Amino acid sequence: MALVSYPLPDVGEGLTEAEIVAWKVAPGDTVTLNQVVCEIETAKSLVELPCPFEGVVEAVLAEEGDTVAVGAPILTIRDASPDAPEPDPVVTEVSEAVSDAESTVAQEDGGGQPKNLVGYGAGSEEKPARKRRYASTEALASAPAEAADQKAPIQDSVPVLAKPPIRALAKELEVDLSQVSPTGIGGEILREDVMRHAEQAKVFRNIDTPGWPSEREEHIPVKGVRKAIAQAMVSSMFSAPHVSVFVDVDATRTMEFVKRLKASPEFAGIRISPLLVMVKAMIWAVQRNPSVNSTWTDDEIIVHHYVNMGIAAATPRGLIVPNIKDAHTMSLRELAAALEALTLKAREGKTTPEDMSQGTITITNLGSFGVDTGTPILNPGEVSIVALGTIKPKPWVVDGEVLPRMVTTVAASFDHRVVDGDVASRFVADVASVMEEPALLLD
Repeated sequence: MALVSYPLPDVGEGLTEAEIVAWKVAPGDTVTLNQVVCEIETAKSLVELPCPFEGVVEAVLAEEGDTVAVGAPILTIRDASPDAPEPDPVVTEVSEAVSDAESTVAQEDGGGQPKNLVGYGAGSEEKPARKRRYASTEALASAPAEAADQKAPIQDSVPVLAKPPIRALAKELEVDLSQVSPTGIGGEILREDVMRHAEQAKVFRNIDTPGWPSEREEHIPVKGVRKAIAQAMVSSMFSAPHVSVFVDVDATRTMEFVKRLKASPEFAGIRISPLLVMVKAMIWAVQRNPSVNSTWTDDEIIVHHYVNMGIAAATPRGLIVPNIKDAHTMSLRELAAALEALTLKAREGKTTPEDMSQGTITITNLGSFGVDTGTPILNPGEVSIVALGTIKPKPWVVDGEVLPRMVTTVAASFDHRVVDGDVASRFVADVASVMEEPALLLD
């Protein structure tokens, strides 16, 4: 069996380094072709690395949290395939050092089994051993019996109907599904049910203000997604001359339309929000004003006759902008499903560089944070971005009378090298007209 090394690859975005986030394998594990061995954080997102070999993991050469240069070995595998390459002398030497280190480690709790070492060399005894990911059979057998008794009331209660993605979202938002009022068919808990419960709970959580930390300062390294965001925003802001346009919109009919869609069996189980109508409105307005869907180069303006709709998403790792490919070809239901899948993927940290490439126009939903409006910065490579503010009751003049209406503000920023004021105004007016009357989408 040959010993082969797995160097950190360039995952297709020209990166020079990446951070090891989580290992999915340990020394001694058997791996198969294309099995995910680890997660890395690039300058844009979390990426799962598949294994290009079959065999047994000999050594893990980098620890979680380490930043590794592209091309540097991160894993060695004892490959049993007939055409496996001959061992690399350097890799063999490293692996032998790791084996020597493992043999000298003290036995854990007298169990007779050595600890798994990650990234240990001959002189790395001070580094902590990697935490076990799974409990052993013995540990499970020796678990306190009270744990089963504690779960008994849950088993006796009415079962909670929720899909795995909804359960994952509830866990992320710290929502107890047993306390959520379901609105889905057959008592199923939908995404909007979890979000509504989380918003209600947040009101009470925000009453308590945490105390000041004991440390006077906190130093956060600028790397990964945050570093990429900073570089992209600076480049965009100071290379493209921004111009912004704002308009207040009576979105009462949009909210009524969204309510009807939620009650429709065709959209059962799919999250529906005003953002869906906004995206559809932008696609319609792009068709009427194609230049807002362009890319500027020093030599030419590239007008895209397709829409890859970028959706700015706030994640624990920073702001990312994945996009829906060929959104202009999708029906309203297909677009709603694509929005839901995109949002869930972003929250789980599974967005890939491909998901964020080739965007043509972007929308950012400020309304989800209760913000009225803002001046968004262009996503690099695009000439237009639209911000949707919160939709809330406000006094509005209708046929000479002041009535309460659901009002929002639509803001948009443009690259003035491509989009002139008249085009920008027409585009925003078209978006606003659909938000005021969604029936225009039936044309």
